[in-house]
Amino acid sequence: MLRAIGADLRMIKERDPAARGTVEILLCYPGFHALVLHRFSHRLWRLGLPLVPRVLSQVGRSLTGVEIHPGAQIGHGVFIDHGMGVVIGETAVIGDRCLLFQGVTLGGTGKEHGKRHPTLGENVVVGAGAQVLGAIAVGSNTRIGAGSVVLRDVAPDSTVVGVPGRVVHQSGVRIDPLAHSQLPDAEARVIRNLMERIDTLEGEVGRLQNCLREVAAGRPLQDICGGKAQNLRDREILEFLGDGPGDGPGSGLLTAPTDGAD
Repeated sequence: MLRAIGADLRMIKERDPAARGTVEILLCYPGFHALVLHRFSHRLWRLGLPLVPRVLSQVGRSLTGVEIHPGAQIGHGVFIDHGMGVVIGETAVIGDRCLLFQGVTLGGTGKEHGKRHPTLGENVVVGAGAQVLGAIAVGSNTRIGAGSVVLRDVAPDSTVVGVPGRVVHQSGVRIDPLAHSQLPDAEARVIRNLMERIDTLEGEVGRLQNCLREVAAGRPLQDICGGKAQNLRDREILEFLGDGPGDGPGSGLLTAPTDGAD
């Protein structure tokens, strides 16, 4: 437990430019306080002690604004930045060196027993207000954009944005966990593609109208009246809408109520 706390301290110093020393972190970082209390309550939870671990988690929630179920498994070097409103469920698993911002929920769906909360790999970054729901796996080195809702498994080295969350970038390149300004704007790109597609279709309709006028006037056609029915950009639009290969009906939609941290 002491090794884990030491790793948490080192990670805060590494990733937070506002951290000016160990004493400041010990006194002024509620995310760190919540993790210390959780590591103690988790030890009691594993020993099978009734009620006391849950009481400690509620004390931590009252003091820090971070609610972590004592059953959650949290690795070393985890940093909960600011922390207010973070909820981590009972069967959640967080790998080493993960970074969670304020308002993040690692919650469950439905009322089933057993594993019902997410598993985060190592070096995962979850942006402010993001919701990761259900017994899904988020691969290592993945970034989840602020406000996203993730409902399906995510491969390693990915970037996820949107509601529901969609993978918009995937590569083997190591990412900067604090480079939130570099997240792609998937919605803007798809809207731009749709506008270009509409412009193409309007051009095709205009050419067909000219052809019909030529035929009605009995004049020979000067060129072929028609065009391709699809554009290569349609592939990107279909992937964004969840109709790509391997996506079934209703994929990516939330179909069960969430149960938060329980």
